[in-house]
Amino acid sequence: MVGYIGSGTRKYRAMRVIAGKYRGHPLRSLRGMDIRPTSDRLRETLFNVLTAGNPEALAGTVWLDLFAGTGAVGIEALSRGAKQPPDDSGKIIPQNLQSLGIVEGYKILRDDLAGVIWRLQREHFAADVVFLDPPYRMQQAYEVTLTALAESSLVWAMSVVIAEHEKKFDPGDEFGSLRRIRKLSQGNTVLSFYRIGGLADLNR
Repeated sequence: MVGYIGSGTRKYRAMRVIAGKYRGHPLRSLRGMDIRPTSDRLRETLFNVLTAGNPEALAGTVWLDLFAGTGAVGIEALSRGAKQPPDDSGKIIPQNLQSLGIVEGYKILRDDLAGVIWRLQREHFAADVVFLDPPYRMQQAYEVTLTALAESSLVWAMSVVIAEHEKKFDPGDEFGSLRRIRKLSQGNTVLSFYRIGGLADLNR
């Protein structure tokens, strides 16, 4: 996992799983830590885009959730039938998984970016969806991560790479073969969608 925990004082509202097998179940977050969970509303918007009205669209898809502070996005994917979603930076993701009774379908990796990519490539891992959400003040992490993904075998022609970032910060349109195909804004937050060669735009 590409994980980071630092100091901070911001508090967050309680979260929940939005849809799927674990719909409505609460998710734990952390207080006093530099972790900014993806809000319920933004997660709902993200998954509406990815499923395009088909509740079964994500069944069997393989996810890689980088910088996963609470695991909310990965667990949401798992609830909707995806596999191997969370990528953990501490204890909160195992606690959320345990509280939901999830015992399989995922793998937790604690390592730096290079270590994660090396390990997953050795396992011939290829992701259908990659989600990355570094702490906003780690702006350089976007370029480093997106470039590394573009140069790896973890992302293939039909993979979707999604970066969550502040509206006032633009991570960029192109990283090697990865090209941005869509930007979706909600309040002060933006989701940037990337694909290899900019192929096959997502629904609008």
